[in-house]
Amino acid sequence: MALTASTMLPIGTKAPDFNLPEVVSGKATSLSTFAGKKALLVMFICRHCPFVKHIQQELVQLGKDYFTSDLAIVAISANDAKNYPDDAPESLQAFATEQGFNFTLCYDESQETAKAYTAACTPDFFVFDDQRQLVYRGQLDDSRPSNGKPVTGADLRAAIEAVLADKPVTSDQKPSVGCNIKWKPGNQPSYFG
Repeated sequence: MALTASTMLPIGTKAPDFNLPEVVSGKATSLSTFAGKKALLVMFICRHCPFVKHIQQELVQLGKDYFTSDLAIVAISANDAKNYPDDAPESLQAFATEQGFNFTLCYDESQETAKAYTAACTPDFFVFDDQRQLVYRGQLDDSRPSNGKPVTGADLRAAIEAVLADKPVTSDQKPSVGCNIKWKPGNQPSYFG
């Protein structure tokens, strides 16, 4: 595991489209799937990463808290399933079911979606407004597996609440930190390492 921080994609970037299978239903999922929602949260997560395990109950809670809101949530796992079988689609399906995720979880086998978002770590968070322009990228909150701070989701929740209330999102955004995305051999993007 290499401790990796978000690339901090420039604010205002248009959400890259994607077409990925949802791991529970197998249905194709793209940006248009969430067209009716005012805001979109895209999360890059996986099953085996200790940083994701540390916050997974908050991810479940986010799904519950915003289920009836104007926020759409999609989680994407892009890890190399051959070398990290815990992150293979069947395992992700079990993960989503066990955790009770009520948001979409997709698998990015080609890793092209992760590259389009310049996703670097798990977890990595991106919030887009109603024009699907990036307004927040960075950490969930200040908690890490070893620092003893509580998992609150404060940073991410503040950004979501601002977008839903048509208010500006703070420009004080800290990178997320976690395990690097497990790129397939030879498929590492230029921003990795």
